Amino acid sequence: MLIRILGSAAGGGFPQWNCNCAGCQAARSDKGVNPRTQSSLAVRGSSGDWFLVNASPDVRQQLERLRDGESTSVRFSPIAGVLLSDAEIDHSAGLTILREATEPLQIYGTNAVKQALTEGFSLLRVLENYCGVEWSVIEPGTVVNLGSKEKSSLTVEAFAVTGTPPKYISSISTEENWVVGFTFRDRVSDKVVTYTPALAEFTPEIIKRFEASDCILVDGTFWQDDELTKLGTSTRTALAMGHLPLAGDNGSLARLAQVACPRKIFVHINNTNPILIPNSPERQMVEAVGVEVGNDGLTIEL
Repeated sequence: MLIRILGSAAGGGFPQWNCNCAGCQAARSDKGVNPRTQSSLAVRGSSGDWFLVNASPDVRQQLERLRDGESTSVRFSPIAGVLLSDAEIDHSAGLTILREATEPLQIYGTNAVKQALTEGFSLLRVLENYCGVEWSVIEPGTVVNLGSKEKSSLTVEAFAVTGTPPKYISSISTEENWVVGFTFRDRVSDKVVTYTPALAEFTPEIIKRFEASDCILVDGTFWQDDELTKLGTSTRTALAMGHLPLAGDNGSLARLAQVACPRKIFVHINNTNPILIPNSPERQMVEAVGVEVGNDGLTIEL
């Protein structure tokens, strides 16, 4: 199985266009702090095509990372489908770029995400007038073959995580699964990867899932719960936004240090999080407990 981190930053990217926090200033000053695109992942089994996990606004440049050779046709798609873990703008707005596909987009997601992208942020209605969409429902607890079983060795299981609906769909009353994580399994190698770009709590079920994985890619959005309120850029805490902060006795870093998994990687990292700065005290704390800070282009082979 191959996993490639296409984008490792949270919404807005790094540096964020309208932010002058310490991290963004460092990224602009060429001091060894690398810019990052918005959160996205690509997964491929031992056989079969790449699948995109979340379509960020940076999807055009991200998909260039998946071109492993020259195509013999004028039109070529490096992906066979798109999985959506939620309906947030930074995970779905890239679908507008994919409207240029020559066949209907194969999209996998929950009914709640489909409703949000139909009634709230009407991307699916827009796409129907371009390439079209073939939606495959994937609800927590069900295992789905990605692509045809004959051609692809990859399966995925969605699992529910605590989350809130996007701000743009406050008028939609459904209380279904707004946010999910994904566990991918390769039927050939039997390797397992779990991806949770948004995670508000470590439940016993999620810890068990993490420990049954060969690699986990986990929400690393904020260092502190009051990170944005201290800066004066938001009135909401990390937990209110559905992200467990890294710091503290009950933070995700302390919890991950106790999780038995061969490889643990933080992704979806906000521009204000000091772990983005190499050699910062916070970065050293992360690395000291055996957790990696993911970066754009990182490829994991299992």
